[in-house]
Amino acid sequence: MAGLTVAHELAERGFAVTVYERMITPGGKARIIPDRGSGINERADRPGEHGFRFFPAFYRHVIDTMSRIPFQQNGRVSQNLTYATRFLLARFNEAPNEGCAGFPKNLADFWVIIRSLLQGDGVSLADNLHFFRCLLVMMTSCQDRYTKEYEWIPYWTFIDAERRSKAYQTMLGEGLTRSLVAMRAESSSTRSVASVFCQMIYPMFDPTQHYDRLLNGPTSDVWIFPWVSLLLKLGVDFQFGMIVTGLEADPKTGRLERITLRLQQGAAQVLLADQHFDFAVSAIPVDGMNALIDSGAMASVLDAAPVLRKLKDLETGWMNGVQFYLKEDVPVVHGHVLFVDTPWALTCISQRQFWSECEITSTGNGQARGVLSVDISEWTAEGILIKKKAMDCTHDEIAQEVWAELKASLNVAGKVVLEDSNLGGFFMDNCINLKRVDLLAADEKTKNPFGDHVNLEPLFINTVGSLECRPDTDIGMRNFFLASDYVRTYTDLATMEAANESGRRAANAVLAAAGSNAAPAAVWPLDHPWYVRPWQALDRLRFKRGLPHIWSDKNMRYQPKQEERKAAAGAS
Repeated sequence: MAGLTVAHELAERGFAVTVYERMITPGGKARIIPDRGSGINERADRPGEHGFRFFPAFYRHVIDTMSRIPFQQNGRVSQNLTYATRFLLARFNEAPNEGCAGFPKNLADFWVIIRSLLQGDGVSLADNLHFFRCLLVMMTSCQDRYTKEYEWIPYWTFIDAERRSKAYQTMLGEGLTRSLVAMRAESSSTRSVASVFCQMIYPMFDPTQHYDRLLNGPTSDVWIFPWVSLLLKLGVDFQFGMIVTGLEADPKTGRLERITLRLQQGAAQVLLADQHFDFAVSAIPVDGMNALIDSGAMASVLDAAPVLRKLKDLETGWMNGVQFYLKEDVPVVHGHVLFVDTPWALTCISQRQFWSECEITSTGNGQARGVLSVDISEWTAEGILIKKKAMDCTHDEIAQEVWAELKASLNVAGKVVLEDSNLGGFFMDNCINLKRVDLLAADEKTKNPFGDHVNLEPLFINTVGSLECRPDTDIGMRNFFLASDYVRTYTDLATMEAANESGRRAANAVLAAAGSNAAPAAVWPLDHPWYVRPWQALDRLRFKRGLPHIWSDKNMRYQPKQEERKAAAGAS
């Protein structure tokens, strides 16, 4: 996402751009992954995913990019966005609670909200009121307080989860953060969790916004491939199957001088060196950058940009998907489902009801009528059927456990939603690899805590104090810049939106370094509605005077000393 965005913004402004992509297909985590060999009788392979797509209302950078990509005749990719109207909170042995995805627009929406309130979430009134207070503080705190205080407070502490009920911890502590981006409330920065959580809440009070948007077909078909087609027309040169093996810089001049690449051609590997560039942007994720640092392949770059040494203190987690192909479609709900108390922190969406641009029967064996796309956010907990951690399971075992957890959450109160006889196969994200330890460096094989289990695309997560270790796009070098979701952005969280924003920032850095007169790419801060801005202004005054937030309690006022901050950063 970051690399394609850089290419787009610079190519539109007349730059000659070459993209070196590690995979054989573009799109990164957003791409569709074909279930190889599943297509028979000249049908296409079934579409698989790293994880389902989700475009909340506060996304602006990604939506702007989509609006500039042609689709079919006279259309735009942004027109492929469709809206979910509901969401579902599913729990073991309890009837699921259906909610309205956004501001109610008709009587049916109001009735859904009333039923949801009457049913409740299992959390006591006192705990709900306390969380409402926490939410008010989140929404009305100034940015300085977020950066200088909340960055150092674990979200678990901020919402006082330790002293609250188990239902509160499960629903409002663990459930929301684990499903957001595989973050643990106990170690996640309140700054990151709260800022994004507020952005998710605001549309609930705004009838002009749509809380939950999805694509109307497989991501590559309705977005990535049209995007690449546009970039090709703009002259972008794509080189696929290229792995960066070394970066060399001149610390005296602050210039990147050499990029060494490895071309994978079957079993053969060809080493290349590219020295014909004016500017370079790394859209390599943080785990890839750290692999280069560990191997010593960018030692001179570290001398030129010492800030990159802090990347070793950033943390990644696992959040990967599995798709179940159903013989008969099961819509479940017209939107996303959050499985609150599943050990593996599942979320899912029934895709077929939204995929108007895809006829799923034209893929695989032609018998699939529905697709349940499931994200797994917790890989270190024991399952209810397979008594092992997710990261210790084979693909078959992962599918069995996820299916069991889905059934335990949906087949309740005498209602059967998922039946074993309706299951027509599954696809597991092929980034979870159980055998290819050859992809690890020699020293990593000895310290890899997961044995033979490799995740080729882990997710950057925002732990307490991690902001200090995250670089800006401009790292102080004259011709080398960064674009990835770990780079500092307004969006902050590891999402398509943050990656897109970082790509725009990197393009702007190139424009500035090149002395270009072209207009910079637009970058937008997170927006806050009118009804919280006066309170944020009041809190800004209080913060400057050293006063706590007017509604905060002691858990929200924790200000660690400098040595504690360093310890927290080291622990992260």
